[in-house]
Amino acid sequence: MLKIFEGDIVTMKKPHPCGKNEWQIIKTGVDMKIKCVGCGREVMISRFDFYGRVRKVLIDGHFESVRTSKEFEGR
Repeated sequence: MLKIFEGDIVTMKKPHPCGKNEWQIIKTGVDMKIKCVGCGREVMISRFDFYGRVRKVLIDGHFESVRTSKEFEGR
């Protein structure tokens, strides 16, 4: 299972209309609350949809793909 924590920065499948593709995790639970790093817009998304749309997670200053990273193999 992909482990996402509050404060993590992720990239999603499609960019936000403001042009930025980085989102900060604000709240986790049944629904995920994410905030656009570019414009500050906050969005609620179901956990199921979130895991289907997330592509990369910022780890130690660089983005790791959730599809190919060994850290996320147990998914």
